[in-house]
This record gives sequence, C-alpha cells and structure tokens, in this order.
Amino acid sequence: MADLKSMKMSDKDRRLIEDAEALLGPEPDKMGFVKNLFWGNFRENLIFPYPTPDAKETAECDQLLARLDEYLRTEHPAVAIDQDQEIPRWVVERLFDLGVLGMTIPKEHGGLGLGITSYNRVLERLGRSCGSTAVMVSAHQSIGCKAIMLFGNDDQKRKWLPHLAKDWLSAFCLSEPNVGCDAGGQETRCEKTADGEFYILNGEKKWATSGALSSLFTVMAKQRMPDGKEKVSALVCTPNMPGIDIFQKNRSKCGIRGTWQARIRFKDVRVPKSHLLGQEGRGLNIALSCLNYGRCTLSAGMLGGARRAMDQAVKWSRTRYQFGRPLSDFELVQKRVAHMAALCYAMDAVLYMTTGFLDRHDEDIMVETAACKVFCSEMGWQAVNDALQIMGGEGYMTENEVERIFRDSRINLVVEGANEVMQSFIFAYGGKQLAESMLTVQQAMTWNKEQGFAGNLVRIAGNALKPTLLRAAFPLALELFLGVRRRAARIDRVHPTLRPQAERLARAVRDHSHQFKQASRRYKEAIITRQAVQARLADNAMWLHAWACTLSKLDHDVRAGNGQDAEGERDRLAAAHFFEMAEVVIHNNFRELYENADDSMLAGAAAALKFSDTQPNSDFVVPERSPVAMGTGRVNGQDGIRQFPGDAYSEGGLPRMNAGQR
Repeated sequence: MADLKSMKMSDKDRRLIEDAEALLGPEPDKMGFVKNLFWGNFRENLIFPYPTPDAKETAECDQLLARLDEYLRTEHPAVAIDQDQEIPRWVVERLFDLGVLGMTIPKEHGGLGLGITSYNRVLERLGRSCGSTAVMVSAHQSIGCKAIMLFGNDDQKRKWLPHLAKDWLSAFCLSEPNVGCDAGGQETRCEKTADGEFYILNGEKKWATSGALSSLFTVMAKQRMPDGKEKVSALVCTPNMPGIDIFQKNRSKCGIRGTWQARIRFKDVRVPKSHLLGQEGRGLNIALSCLNYGRCTLSAGMLGGARRAMDQAVKWSRTRYQFGRPLSDFELVQKRVAHMAALCYAMDAVLYMTTGFLDRHDEDIMVETAACKVFCSEMGWQAVNDALQIMGGEGYMTENEVERIFRDSRINLVVEGANEVMQSFIFAYGGKQLAESMLTVQQAMTWNKEQGFAGNLVRIAGNALKPTLLRAAFPLALELFLGVRRRAARIDRVHPTLRPQAERLARAVRDHSHQFKQASRRYKEAIITRQAVQARLADNAMWLHAWACTLSKLDHDVRAGNGQDAEGERDRLAAAHFFEMAEVVIHNNFRELYENADDSMLAGAAAALKFSDTQPNSDFVVPERSPVAMGTGRVNGQDGIRQFPGDAYSEGGLPRMNAGQR
C-alpha cells in the first residue's frame, strides 16, 4: 500500500507525518469503529449491544457512589474550594478514606479494583458537585498512577501502588514551557550514567496537576538511544530527590481554581534505573495510553457538571416568571431545554460506550477516545452555556453553582489535547488507511505527468491485470467521477422500533465516506494543510459516532423497558431530538465542503496577522520560551493574585498543606 509521505508536500509537512507515525506507533490489525466510518462501514458488533459492567461490579460501585453522595451533599466545601483556591488536606484524606482516590488500583495493592466504567461514574458524580475535586481525582488516577498500573513491573507496583491507594497523591509531568499538544517535543532530557545504574535528569515541567502536593511524579524525558535516535522515556521520581525544585506551586486561574498546577525544575537529578517505567524509548506510548483514560474522565466530569447545570436551569425555567408566565412557556427557552437534554443524553452514551471499549480492552480506540473528549467537552460547554442563559443574571452570580460550572468547564476544550488538534487527529488518523488505499490505486492506475509515455503505458497495463487492484479501482472510479455511491451498510442489531433511525444513520455513514473521498480528490496534497476542511469531516465522524452510540444506548433502554416514567420519557425524546440535530449538523458540514467562507477567512487572517507584526511585543504577553520573541513581551504583575506558600512535601505521606483545614 502507498504511504502518504510519497505524496508531493513540503519537507515540513512530511516531517509532521513522520513524527505523528512515530508518536502513534503501528496501525492495529483491525480498524476500530470510527476508522470504519471513513470507509462507509458500520461495525455494529463493536457497539451493539450497549456495553454494561457485570452486576457484581455495578453493585460495588453503587455502594461507593452512595457513600460519596452522602459526603458531597453534607460535607464537601465546594464553594470554599473555589473561593480559597485550595482543596483542604482533610478533603484529600476523606477521599482516600472513602476509597475514591484508589478506586481503580487493584485490591491486592490496597485499592478497590473497579473498572473504567465504574471509575467514570464516580468522576461524573464528583463533576456534578465540584469540578476542582474531579480534576484532582482524575489527574491522580487517570494519568498520575495509571502509568504504574499499566507499565510498572511487579516490584514497582508492590512499592508504590499501596501508597497511591491510601495516602500519596501523584502527578504526571508531560507538559513543558515549549510542549503542550506536541507531546513528542520534549526538551527535558535524561542520560544514563557510565555504570548504567542511574539516569541523570535535567529540564523543566509545567502544569503538573497536584505537583506541589504529590509524593510521586511520572516524568517524560528525551533520551538518546543506542542507534542515535532520540526517543522519550518515562521515569518515576519522588520530590525528595536532590535536584528537584518545585519553584511554583500554583497559579490563580479562571476555573478549577482548587486544583494546583506546579512548575518543577530538574537539575542533575539521579534517578535509579529501577525507576524506569516500561522500556527505554517507550515513554510516549505510556503517555498516550494514559491520555486515553484521562480523556474519558475529563468527559465524565464535564457530563456531571452539565447535568447539574441543566437540572438547575430547567427548574429555574419552571419557577421564574416574566410577563406573567414561566420562562418555560417561551419557545426559545424550550429550544435550550431540549438542546441540553439531547446533549446530556448523547454525552452519556458516548462516554460509557468509550469506557466499555476500555474495559473490554479493544485494540484500536485512540480515535474513539479523542472523539469522546472533543464531543463531551464541546457539547458540555454548550449545555452549560444554555443553562446560564436560561438563568440570566442570577446564573452569573458567584453563589449559584452554574457560574462555577461555567468557569470550570471552559478548560476542557483545551486540556488533554486542544480540540483543534483533536479534530486534525480524528481526520488524519481516522482516514489514513482509506487515504493510503486511494493513493495506491491512483499511483497504479492513473497517468503520471512526470513519467514518460512508455513508462505510463507499461505501469497501467501491468496493474490492470491485477484482480485486487481492479476490484478497488473500479468502484472508486465510479464513485469519484460518476458519483455512484456504494450501498449503505445494514444495521441489523437495533430494536425494530428504531430501524428508521438506523437506516438514516447508515445513509449518513455512506455519505461521509463519499465526501471524504471527494475532498481527498479535490484538494489532493493540499488537504494536509487545509484544517478547516479537515475539521468538517472530523466533526462529521464525531457526530456519526455519537449518533451510533446514542442509538445503541436507546436500543438498550428500549429493550430494558425504560421510558415508562417521566425521566425515561425525557430521555427517549432527548435521543430522538439528538438524532435530528446530528443529521442537520452533518448535512450542513457536507454543504460547507462546497459553500464556505474559507477563502475570505484565510485572507482576513493573513491581514490580521500582518497587522499584529506591526505591534510591539512589549504591549502583549508572549510565550516565555518563544523561539522568535522570548523575553520581549509584557511581564504581568502579580499584585492582588494569591500566592501559594507552604512546604512542597513531607517524608512518607501526603504533602503538608497550609493552615485552615479541619
């Protein structure tokens, strides 16, 4: 099969593809659900029936949720955490005592041994009450200690997991001043000592959640391999190692104010070889595997917050009167109510479908976890915005939780991979195998202007005798040049009452594949840089995936006899509204592939960028490690912004926190 790097493109774009391939590793043997959507296929065996954990685990999780719910309703200081910008030590200890901070750690190491679906149910409940606490718990388990659970050897697990289940917080050190979404661009480095007993670690990490409160860090660092190539390795550090300096414990933020994100400097830190996680040079695989879990728990916290905001706003619409009528009487308010209900049901469907993939250890789910993150963060933000709009000025008041949920939610569109990066990833990685298949046919069967007449004739004639190529080329040519689309896939496992929805979904999947092929033909190599085009196709893949997940969840509800009470009726009609919304969005994106404002957008952006270059850097904040403007930007004053003093850690347990805890 042809390689995308064989296309005509700039060296910069070719390096980008090479870096991405090195980052992601080899293609799995069998394509996951979303990749199949690009081919027009619908692997219903992956999503029907809707995944559910076993009854025993569900019962254990229900018991934990009951204990947690009682604590959150009667003790948890959510408002104080937001206002004081700190999660008190007693709260952390209480969460350890409840088992929340060790719920996924195996029982033999002191945890509860719960699966990913149960874990996300707990994160959803936390997100409903306190976004800061949800993030702290997620950072500890989804990425902080998950690396040890997945890649640690037996000795490492025995040494560290019991503490991480009972009394140690952990931090994940990936981001740097020059490293955000570009996870492969690590500037922190490690080198082995001559005797091979230690790694010497140097560099700086940024945004390490709970870093100043943690007793264990997982640190990503570049290492030169024996073959001369540089790859990333993962090292476990403790804050009492000489040369580690937590020089900034936190910064004041717009939302999730109770979480602390540390800056940590490593200066000639001697890390024992026994602290290497997995294999040398496999650190990015560790990081990306952990991010699969982090993207789900981010989505769970977002879902919890969105549901709480929706419930509050709907109640407000029923009890707030204007012009002698409740707000809920007005159609534009009803539009927002229906929108929130539809999005929350679909978010739930996407999230717990994705955790089901993780629980059963599906091989090819990286695109699905990215789609889950983008969908839940974007739709959750829209739902919370609807809620605040319904509540009006009262929703903007600090003492009302919707205001806090609004601030806490916004960061979810940025972290765990900015949504714009995730859109390009879904497009490129989701459609990569189809694009390479099309390129193979093109290179084998079409005229090459750079090749002579005889060479073209021999190549095309020879390939025309290959049955495999002909079977691929003939239907592709019919579709690209005559518009003859393939037959839509059948979806047979759905409940008979939902068959019309399944048929509409199947047609939309077929049309998505057709439009991907047409866009690839139209833009050729230029599509690599046309991110606005990529985003429309990526969004459609995401919406199709959400439509399929929602259909599967509704199928489960129908078969279970749900929908007989008011809540079930709400959910059934919310799903129906979501199907309509999804179809409208998908068809609008199809239309915008041909009718759009991209040309004027690019021209307008170029003019705005040119004007910005005339403005002095000293008037603006610029990245601290900018390769073109470092040290030239405005320095923001810290007057009036709370600073965070206190000891960085204490030996053998939770870091010491400031006074004021219970």
